[in-house]
Amino acid sequence: MKYTILFDLDGTLIDSTNAILNSFKDALRFLNLDVKEDEKIKDLIGHPLKNMFAMLYPHCFNLIDEFAKIYRECYSKIYLEQTTLLPKADQALHLAYDFADLGIVTTKGGTFTPILLESLGIKKFFKTLITLDDVKNPKPDAEPILLALDKLNKTQENAYMIGDTILDVQASLAANITPIALSCGYGDENELKRYSQIFPNAYEAICHILNIKQI
Repeated sequence: MKYTILFDLDGTLIDSTNAILNSFKDALRFLNLDVKEDEKIKDLIGHPLKNMFAMLYPHCFNLIDEFAKIYRECYSKIYLEQTTLLPKADQALHLAYDFADLGIVTTKGGTFTPILLESLGIKKFFKTLITLDDVKNPKPDAEPILLALDKLNKTQENAYMIGDTILDVQASLAANITPIALSCGYGDENELKRYSQIFPNAYEAICHILNIKQI
């Protein structure tokens, strides 16, 4: 039986920090809102966009939809040139592709994500792509992982979720698959270590899974 490996995107396979921060801050300025420090925004990457805004600006609930619309307009102009693969992500996918069925489970929206994967040259590796637009309950709920497994016609057996935030770990545990955390992204390393093995990048995580497979 082939293994199943699901990946988060932001902070796991791609460095989208500049694209997210620049779009976020441009939208805030357009709405005449105080711009939070970069670290406060980065700490929330992994949550759905509207949730990020609500957590940072709890008294501006009436502006959430307008913020999201402006953010996406800004993002559409810069995301391809301001997003790169993280170190060793390409090597990780080449190695994993030989022994596992691969999928993406992300809280990014579905409009730009397939285009981004194609631009980065990695879309070919994945048999399924689950975005925020595909589910009612995003990570940390189990729904997106279970949907990915269903699309792949796979069970939880020999299934892994690789991600950089506690949301990825919580979703994995809720879906009864094995979480593997990465320290190259946006999550708190000490928090991640309490619930999952942690590796510096996706390539090291894949090597770990491959060693398990060979035992």
